[in-house]
Amino acid sequence: MPRSVNAVASKARRKKILDRVKGQWGRRKNVWTVAKNAYEKSLTYAYVGRKLKKRDYRSLWIQRINAAVREYDMSYSVFMGKLKENNIEINRKVLADLAMNNPEAFKAIVEKVK
Repeated sequence: MPRSVNAVASKARRKKILDRVKGQWGRRKNVWTVAKNAYEKSLTYAYVGRKLKKRDYRSLWIQRINAAVREYDMSYSVFMGKLKENNIEINRKVLADLAMNNPEAFKAIVEKVK
């Protein structure tokens, strides 16, 4: 009995990964084992990157709020503490957006907190 191999599926599987690493440098784009390793590592980086993106945005919002609040002679930590004291529940994303795009609304929040 002849040996049965599913060459069609194997080739399709390899082709799928080689298509996904197209545009990479060196052997990563055309040598199967190197491309497979590069692709698997890229998936790891993508997964980690999705977590890091959240951290990066939060830190950006904090920097923007801090810069805006310093104009009113207050630090970020004091401002956030006073927000909590006054039971003003507004998240950092919205505060940063107000500080950038709507300074008068942000000023109103700062005045209410003071």
